[in-house]
Amino acid sequence: MDENFLLKNDIAVTLYHDYASEMPIIDYHCHLSPKEIYENKTFKNITEAWLSGDHYKWRVMRENGISEEYVTGDAPDYEKFLAWSKTVPMAIGNPLYNWTHLELQRFFGIYDILNEKSAPQIWEKTNELLSSGSFGARDLIVKSNVKVICTTDDPTDSLEYHALLKDDADFPVSVLPGFRPDKGLEINRDTYLPWVEKLAESAERSIENYDEFLEALESRVRFFHSLGGRVSDHAIDSMGFEKASKEEVAQIFTNRLSGGTVSPQDETKYKSYTLRFLGELYAELDWAMQFHINALRNNNSRMFKTIGPDTGYDSMNDEGIAKPLVQLLDSLDANNKLPKTILYSLNPNDNYVIASMINSFQDGVTPGKIQHGTAWWFNDTKDGMLAQMKALSNVGLFSRFIGMLTDSRSFLSYTRHEYFRRIVCNLIGEWVEDGEVPEDIEWLGSIVQGISYNNAKDYFQFQASEVNV
Repeated sequence: MDENFLLKNDIAVTLYHDYASEMPIIDYHCHLSPKEIYENKTFKNITEAWLSGDHYKWRVMRENGISEEYVTGDAPDYEKFLAWSKTVPMAIGNPLYNWTHLELQRFFGIYDILNEKSAPQIWEKTNELLSSGSFGARDLIVKSNVKVICTTDDPTDSLEYHALLKDDADFPVSVLPGFRPDKGLEINRDTYLPWVEKLAESAERSIENYDEFLEALESRVRFFHSLGGRVSDHAIDSMGFEKASKEEVAQIFTNRLSGGTVSPQDETKYKSYTLRFLGELYAELDWAMQFHINALRNNNSRMFKTIGPDTGYDSMNDEGIAKPLVQLLDSLDANNKLPKTILYSLNPNDNYVIASMINSFQDGVTPGKIQHGTAWWFNDTKDGMLAQMKALSNVGLFSRFIGMLTDSRSFLSYTRHEYFRRIVCNLIGEWVEDGEVPEDIEWLGSIVQGISYNNAKDYFQFQASEVNV
């Protein structure tokens, strides 16, 4: 993993070092805490910075025979770090192996290989730096050359830390809220009715019918917008679509509000109508709507009961998405109210479905208005990224791709953008070597810079002060 890591030809080397490496980052979807950013959270040790909340690492530790005590349990932090150091050498071929060492190199200046033998020294060096006063959350973000961060926030959130960060002239990074209304769509879950009550409180209005529910949702969207919010995000694990009148959906909502049950068909009607309502609102405000599709979550019921969600017990789903997704997008486009939309599927079998679908809904005005989102979660590997990019380039415009996001809870994960950019540069370099595109470095460099940063800057249209290089 030297300076030309993943760069297999001279063109790739030039494109990366002369065009990609210094480009800033727009992290338009992540799970970082705005509170921790505002407070410039510091980390007591590398275990807290590295392993806390990182279910990517937790999964492979379990696979390596590490007991839960050393993963999410109460073992001392040093023992957890040692458990991770035992796992890293076994992770060859997994991007975690490369990400781990990229983070050691870029943030800590450590070029040693992490294993049981080197672990004590690396523990001491990283902890010394973490306690130096210049390795807080804000410091790590600035070191990574990040310009914009879009967090993931429930509609009922107060956004108090976004408001504080917006007024903080000392921090040169815009931290903007991302609207994630999943709890308001999952009408059959036990969390639904308490969430509706919480929505009413946050919107400062009563919710006794579907019209009032939609009004409350709209008020929260506009509140997010007032604090710079320009993106929404929806986890659509099972893609469905059913046409329904507002009167039908209002009755479904009233039935649920009174404690009744909702049939699967009525649930799909409710979700479809509510998503259409939100999509039209996003279009009015020029937001980007993101759909994360085909995840199969909380597979292990025993561990879900023990340690809860988002702990590494999820996988790819394999449900068909093409027809219902087209129906939903078309229902918005029919009235010219389809917002900018980014589509991700956790199943790579859907790459060509999405890549071919998006051009059915481009508007001929906004370059890349409908995007095939970057390889996500289990797919943000070298092979997964290449598969997504090749599908996009084969049937669409790779040059209009808005590129990478972290989708992470870790302040150290920004090296994933470097990993991604190196893969992009090498792919283009291979095309040049194969004689498929001309060796015009300036032109190719502009494409690389677009995918690295400029396309996202132009796409999201954040305020100019938020994305100045």
